[in-house]
Amino acid sequence: MKKLPRFGVVLILATLLSAPAARSDEFRTLTNAAGKVIRAKIVAVSNGKASILLESGQPFEVPLASLSPADQQFLATWKPVAGAAPVGPAAAPAALVPTGGVTADQLNAAIGHALFAGNTLWSSGPGEVAARLEWPRESKTAIGESYRAYPDAEYRLLGARPHSAALYGENEQVTGLSIVYANKGDSFGSAGGGEEHFIKGKPVPGGMEGVRLIMANDAEIIAGKLSSLLGPSQKQRFGEGESRVDVERWDWAGHAFLLSHVPDEYVSLAVQTIEAAENRGNTARVSDATIRERARGFIEKRGNGDVVISNIPMVDQGPKGYCVPATAERCMRFLGIPADMYLLAMAGETQAGGGTSVELLLSNIGSDIKRKGRSFEMVDGELKMRDIRKSIDEGIPMIWAMFSTEEFNEISTERTRARRDSWESHKNAVVAAAADPKLAPDRSRAHVVIIIGYNEETNEIAFSDSWGERYLERWITLPEAEQISQKRLYVIGL
Repeated sequence: MKKLPRFGVVLILATLLSAPAARSDEFRTLTNAAGKVIRAKIVAVSNGKASILLESGQPFEVPLASLSPADQQFLATWKPVAGAAPVGPAAAPAALVPTGGVTADQLNAAIGHALFAGNTLWSSGPGEVAARLEWPRESKTAIGESYRAYPDAEYRLLGARPHSAALYGENEQVTGLSIVYANKGDSFGSAGGGEEHFIKGKPVPGGMEGVRLIMANDAEIIAGKLSSLLGPSQKQRFGEGESRVDVERWDWAGHAFLLSHVPDEYVSLAVQTIEAAENRGNTARVSDATIRERARGFIEKRGNGDVVISNIPMVDQGPKGYCVPATAERCMRFLGIPADMYLLAMAGETQAGGGTSVELLLSNIGSDIKRKGRSFEMVDGELKMRDIRKSIDEGIPMIWAMFSTEEFNEISTERTRARRDSWESHKNAVVAAAADPKLAPDRSRAHVVIIIGYNEETNEIAFSDSWGERYLERWITLPEAEQISQKRLYVIGL
């Protein structure tokens, strides 16, 4: 079965009403826990899953637990219409049906990796596809999962070197791929593979001039590979607001390959469903009530007094200064706004090699945030437990601008380990540390993280770095945090 397209990560327009009885031959609006809505016909309900048919005629399978309470109640009493004809192989994965005479083996050979197997990507498990590609897991939450590789200089995909390769999934099915090739964040000043020093026999100059040549060459190689198999591309626009870009599009067996080359920014390839491509990446606003209910449901209250927001997706910024766009992407996706750190870096006018102003980034995409019904607030001043508690208790994470010094990282990592090993010993240690904090700021180590929790008894805050799952949750006392704070918080709220 195919999975719903990723670019509709959040699509809900109204609260749904369940009816006491329903016909199986009628289309119904269904909503999942992430706020996505679809129009579909119920085909079967069994083994904790609903087999459905979209209005386009495409089958999907949805876990009942992933749907809204109203939909779960509706499906608990759903019955098929007597005598109704069965609709398709509802519970079976959607097998690949090659188009244009191009087989999966041929496309895999051009890609250089076994991306496709017997079924469409949309009816394949994310972990299964990631294992074939050897891309490690980046994040797994109740909202979704992702796998991301930062390949070495010799790795090639469609003949060009990707700097970041990500796969996304929801409800145990792939929803899309995002592959970023030459870009100003990764490529500027990087040595790269041997052939990257020469393009068409000519040496590549340094600085942005060289990056531009590499970008143009990557785009040409990728387009050539796809066109040689799938024919000429179609031109269209894809995305919303500040993230809207021109793309070249090739379709194959229910998959749309979308190549974008944004001058002086990046070259990327997205693999999306045909439906997402036809919709040009446009998504609908998710109601505050839906996101608020979900966010509050992710507040975890522990026996030791910790209050922590769980299920914030991880985005690994990789070996570049993309902490701002990566952190912003995490908060935006958590609050129901589709986002990608490379597109955010473009909106934030990230400098070559990294380095982004969080104010500039969020002000530039402010219209997108507001269009999705969210707010953006900047708070200056000291870190105060009452302010942190108020936000966390509402399920709203906070972006914290600080100085990520070596000493700070050593202390927070050790404290986080000590919390697990011996809680009573840890409490005594942090009381002493909070009474006499000894951290000093280093203005060359400017950074942003997400404040995700607090403990009033120990006077600690929990924060999350965008460096991979190992850094999902760390702790520091509030007085120590204040010593290395830039005195500014940013909140994307409801």
